[in-house]
Amino acid sequence: MKKILNFFDKLEDNVRFTLSRVPNIYAFVSGVGIVLFFRGVWMIADVSPYLYDRSYSGWLTLGISLIILLITGTLVSHHLQMNVLISGLKKERRLDEKIASEVKTELDILLDIQKRLNDIEKELKIQREETKINP
Repeated sequence: MKKILNFFDKLEDNVRFTLSRVPNIYAFVSGVGIVLFFRGVWMIADVSPYLYDRSYSGWLTLGISLIILLITGTLVSHHLQMNVLISGLKKERRLDEKIASEVKTELDILLDIQKRLNDIEKELKIQREETKINP
């Protein structure tokens, strides 16, 4: 089972990397997947309360849309966002795939940058005050 999951994970990464190079096509393919997903859900809901349709059209539509959304990596993000494109181009994992330590490391880096910016801002204020006092 783990080999199957790894295969599809690598397939998704490859598809995201390839489609990231052509954002318009990426947006179109993921948009089609999203529309088909909602169409499938809608069709299945229309035949409720039994959630059964002899033609299986709703289930087939839902299945096709899930395949599209899974291999393009847009099922989780739902809408094509810039970070999906960038992560595909850099061959990085999506934020939801990153382990907690990776996210914590990135957060620590951002907090360090924020602290440095605050220090620079304080120094600038001190210099401005000194300039006002000693023209």
